[in-house]
Amino acid sequence: MQRITIDIVSDVVCPWCFLGKARLDLAIAEVQDEISVDVNWRPYRLNPDYPPEGVDQEAELARKLGGKENMDRAHEQLKALGREVGIAFDFDAIRIGPNTLDAHRLIHWAGTEDREAQQRVVQALFKANFEEGRNVGDRAVLLDIAETAGLDRAVIATLLEGDADKAHVLSEIDAAQQMGVNGVPFFIFDQKYAVSGAQTPEILANALRDIARLKAEDQRKLN
Repeated sequence: MQRITIDIVSDVVCPWCFLGKARLDLAIAEVQDEISVDVNWRPYRLNPDYPPEGVDQEAELARKLGGKENMDRAHEQLKALGREVGIAFDFDAIRIGPNTLDAHRLIHWAGTEDREAQQRVVQALFKANFEEGRNVGDRAVLLDIAETAGLDRAVIATLLEGDADKAHVLSEIDAAQQMGVNGVPFFIFDQKYAVSGAQTPEILANALRDIARLKAEDQRKLN
């Protein structure tokens, strides 16, 4: 069985990233009997200038998208796409547009535990923001998510109080931008092949099969 590593550059307030994760999960389930997939989550900030307390989500997003009508149209499209993969987007519930630096620190710390813990944290952050309207820039919310995902609440609280790994997260974002990543989600397969955007499960499953076939051919040549 071929093993493929996927690095996903993402932000927890990106609805297309949530959609991309759900679609990737379906793709991985489709190929699980033939390919083993390891997923690492890498940081990106769509709104690096947001203050720590966040902003008025609706006002800021409407401004960015050129008005409330455009925003509502985009939300209806995303709701329909979300329903196809089991996501119940509730954009009206999102009051605060958060600064996501602390959320990315939490994802990083979960990754130092293991990939499963990181997956649980990422899923919980997406769900909290997009389905429950919780402020994922609020440290109390982050601590609840950390604890539910199996991390040590007291340890995470201490880390959040200081500047631990802020520089690391920011350097990873810089590295992604220097690679040419200027939109998310961005999928990097085995550090060699890139797929941009929330592609369908079929496209992602086919990409995994194609890469697995190429790896098998390379291994045969070496042997």
